[in-house]
Amino acid sequence: MISTIPVHEGPRPVWLDRAVAALVFAATVVCVVALLAIEPDPKGYDTHTQLGLSACNWPKVYGQPCPTCGATTAATLVVHGRLWSAFVTQPFGATFALFGIVLGFMAGFCLLRSRSFFDVYVQLPRTAIALSGIALLLLSWGYKCLVFVPG
Repeated sequence: MISTIPVHEGPRPVWLDRAVAALVFAATVVCVVALLAIEPDPKGYDTHTQLGLSACNWPKVYGQPCPTCGATTAATLVVHGRLWSAFVTQPFGATFALFGIVLGFMAGFCLLRSRSFFDVYVQLPRTAIALSGIALLLLSWGYKCLVFVPG
């Protein structure tokens, strides 16, 4: 379990700790609100087009989904509370969304309780998280290739 220390005892200056925590919290709120405002595409991908982004050309060019195919759809399903559907749609996208939301809540907690957000960061097993994330991305891509149905 990650514990936190008072912000004035943190590994970075207080103003920097507060600024980073505020940015992480704000980015999380913006992302959650944006994802709540759209509906997951029933195809399991292309939800990002509702955010004004162009459709992915990877399936047209290569005949297969891109490595993050369905990640926005999975994230949208997460914020809509449909966790099982999110993981079935794109395991990496669902995990990434949940991790981001937890990190955002932790930033908010640190801001409200005058705790050090950088202290949380230095306690995280960053190498293990990064390697696990890469492995999950590749496994999720393989899974998506198996279940992908072009729209």
